[in-house]
Amino acid sequence: MGKVVLVTGVARQLGGRFARRVQREPDVDRVIGVDAVPPAHHLGGATFVRADIRQPDIAAVLAEHGVDTVVHMDVNGTPLGPRGGGRASVKETNVIGAMQLLGACQKSATVSRLVIKSTTSVYGSAPRDPAVFDETTPSKALPSGGFAKDAVEVEGYVRGFARRRPDVAVTVLRFAHVLGPSADTPLAAYFSLPVLPTVLGYDPRLQFVHEDDAVEALRLAAGEPRKGTLNAGTFNVAGDGVLLLSQCARRLGRPTVPMLLPAIRWGRSALRSVGATDFSPEQIRLLTHGRVVRTTHTRDVFGFTPRWTTQETLAAFAHSRGEGLLPPQRLARTVDRVAALLRDERDERDEEVRQDG
Repeated sequence: MGKVVLVTGVARQLGGRFARRVQREPDVDRVIGVDAVPPAHHLGGATFVRADIRQPDIAAVLAEHGVDTVVHMDVNGTPLGPRGGGRASVKETNVIGAMQLLGACQKSATVSRLVIKSTTSVYGSAPRDPAVFDETTPSKALPSGGFAKDAVEVEGYVRGFARRRPDVAVTVLRFAHVLGPSADTPLAAYFSLPVLPTVLGYDPRLQFVHEDDAVEALRLAAGEPRKGTLNAGTFNVAGDGVLLLSQCARRLGRPTVPMLLPAIRWGRSALRSVGATDFSPEQIRLLTHGRVVRTTHTRDVFGFTPRWTTQETLAAFAHSRGEGLLPPQRLARTVDRVAALLRDERDERDEEVRQDG
C-alpha cells in the first residue's frame, strides 16, 4: 500500500495544483482533497471530501481514509470568492481550523507526517528589523493582527503538536509572497491595481516565490527526505534576489501615487468599499518597511532551491496580468525618443555656435 495524503484548502488554485501534482508521486496511493466548498477546478484523480476543518468531523475523515500524510494549505490571507466571508471567517478557518486539524492528527494512529503552509509574514515588518531574517531570527515587533498574526498563532499550535507527537515528522514552510498566473494573494491583488498607492518616503525591499516553486517545495516536504537532506523543521522559501517596490511598479507598468500614511488608511477604506482590494495594517507595514529572508538553511538542509528568481517570478506575474498604464517597453521607447530629440536639439545648437564663430 502506498501513502494516503490529505490536502486541505483544495478549493483554492494553489491547493488544487498541489493535489494534482502529489498524486503523480510513485509512492502515493491516494490523495484526499478537503475543503468547505467544492473546487471550481478539477483535482485529477484525487477524492474530494466536503468538510469544514473548523469542525471536529475532520478526525473522522482522517480515520476513514487511513491518512498518513497531512498537508495543511488552508491558511490564507483572503476570503475564497464572493461567498468566502470577511476577515472573521478567514481568521476562524486559519486559527480554529488549524486547532481542530492538529487535534485530529494528535489522536490519529496513522498520521506520520504533517506539512504546514506558512508565511514569512510571521517575522513582521518594522523599522528596526534586521536586514535579513533567517529561521531563528526573533522579530523586533510581532504582527499584531491580520493574516500574519493568524500564521504566528498557527505555528505556535504546531510547535505544541510537535512536542506532544514527536513520532510525527513536522515541516513548516514559510513562503515569501506567492505570485504567478493564478495567484490570489493580497499582494497579487495590490499589484493588479491600475495605480499603486505607496507610502511617501519609503521604497521597501520585497521577495517573491513562484507558485510552481511553492508546489515543488510542498511536494518535497510531503515525501521521504532525499539522501543528505532533512525535510522536518522550519524553512524559508523565497526566490533568489530582491526587488524594490519602485522597481516592481516599473516592471508591472503601474504608476505609483506616494501618499502619507493617513491617506493610505483612508484609501484602504475606499478601495475595500468598491471591492478592489483591502490594505490590511500588516500590508501597509510591508509596503513601508519591506521584508527579506535568508534561504541558506532551505538549500543546505531541506535540499530545495527555487527555479524562479524573484525577478523572474514578477515577470511571469506581469505577463499574466497584461500591460499596465505605463508598459515598460513603451516607456523605454518614449524615453529613447525624448533623448534623441534632445540630442538633435543639442547638435543643432552646437552647429549654430560653430557657424557664428
